[in-house]
Amino acid sequence: MTDASTLPGRPRGVVVSGPATSRAVNVLAPNASVMTLDGTNTWILAEPDSDLAVVVDPGPLDEGHLRTVVDTAEAAGKRIALTLLTHGHPDHAEGASRFAELTATRVRALDPALRLGDEGLAAGDVVAVGGLELRVVPTPGHTSDSLCFHLPADRAVLTGDTVLGRGTTVVAHPDGRLGDYLDSLRRLRSLTVDDGVHTVLPGHGPVLEDAQGAVEFYLAHRAHRLAQVETAVENGYRAPTQVVAHVYADVDRSLWPAAELSVRAQMDYLEEHGLI
Repeated sequence: MTDASTLPGRPRGVVVSGPATSRAVNVLAPNASVMTLDGTNTWILAEPDSDLAVVVDPGPLDEGHLRTVVDTAEAAGKRIALTLLTHGHPDHAEGASRFAELTATRVRALDPALRLGDEGLAAGDVVAVGGLELRVVPTPGHTSDSLCFHLPADRAVLTGDTVLGRGTTVVAHPDGRLGDYLDSLRRLRSLTVDDGVHTVLPGHGPVLEDAQGAVEFYLAHRAHRLAQVETAVENGYRAPTQVVAHVYADVDRSLWPAAELSVRAQMDYLEEHGLI
């Protein structure tokens, strides 16, 4: 058995619903798959002495899950006052409209199409509810609308799909762009170095105890894959499907369609920089 302490980011292990930090509680959605890992992590955030809570990523349109999120907050003496989205993929955002009905909350997101209410989210915004403070960190790359939320009081960052609790994420071409993603990873690394962030609360997979280690691993992984793709193209593998079969031969074939998105993003990046 692999010691979790030796894995990138030091994952806690089994993903479960329940408290993750002093201010963050996970409610795991029942939508496990090869793309969603154990399922979507829906985060309830609140100051310990406050009766108001924020929910990040209500998850899929699953009535049972959405009601469990509400029940979990109410059992802790919290009223959900606001809903936030890290990005618009259905496993994170599809249930947001119904969740807003259940909780009578606004939904704030970067993408105007996902908002319910007049307020969106933008770089530098600070979301304050019941004494809780969340800082909005733009992290495009996985998608163009991807955001992370810095929770300074817990020295934590909620990363959506930008950094996962296990494995690596997809650059969802054409909306996602590799250059943006690399910049976003560097932005997250700055949070770990300059702002003391040490815990990753991901959109999927276990909590990570070593945020800097996780981000450094992601940056190294991306550099390695990019070099592999560049070499594959130089060796005559021109079609993205050919590159996937060559570079991702060690990856489960069920993940190849997702890998092709990342390969297309990498090939675009290499072409933009005159490397192929």
